Amino acid sequence: MERDGQQLSARPALETEGLRYLHVTVGSLLATYGWYIVFSCILLYVVFQKLSTRLRALRQRQLDRAAAAVEPDVVVKRQEALAAARLKMQEELNAQVEKHKEKLRQLEEQKRRQKIEMWDSMQEGKSYKGNARKPPEEDGPGPSTSSVLPKRKADRKPLRGGGYNPLSGEGGGTCSWRPGRRGPSSGG
Repeated sequence: MERDGQQLSARPALETEGLRYLHVTVGSLLATYGWYIVFSCILLYVVFQKLSTRLRALRQRQLDRAAAAVEPDVVVKRQEALAAARLKMQEELNAQVEKHKEKLRQLEEQKRRQKIEMWDSMQEGKSYKGNARKPPEEDGPGPSTSSVLPKRKADRKPLRGGGYNPLSGEGGGTCSWRPGRRGPSSGG
């Protein structure tokens, strides 16, 4: 019985010594490489998350491909819808081109009429400058791009006073030009 008591007392001493050794070893390891271990764990977690999302996306694409391969009717419908949308867009583009060509024809016709009028007025001996600024006749219901009339000078307000001369150096403003220094350039 005494022997059993010695074994019992010896066993806890060995266990505590083992625990102490484990504590010292792990403690010194964490003290030395603790931050490296923490950062490597975080890095592994982030890499794992990225790879898992990519793997999920890859699996989803494979499933979609399998579903598309199984259902050719869906593929045919999708292609027909794309073709119809392209055809509609092409028709709209063609209509816009036709409208633009028609506007260009109208402008060319208007310029041709104006040139004929100028030639006739020159043949009669009249000044053609007055006729050149006539407002064009509106044949169509839509607005014309050349219907903008320039303002007369009498209607305009002068930008500066009558005594302004930009070469005199006076007349206000903080801007004034001064010539640069003469001589060789400095800079090396």
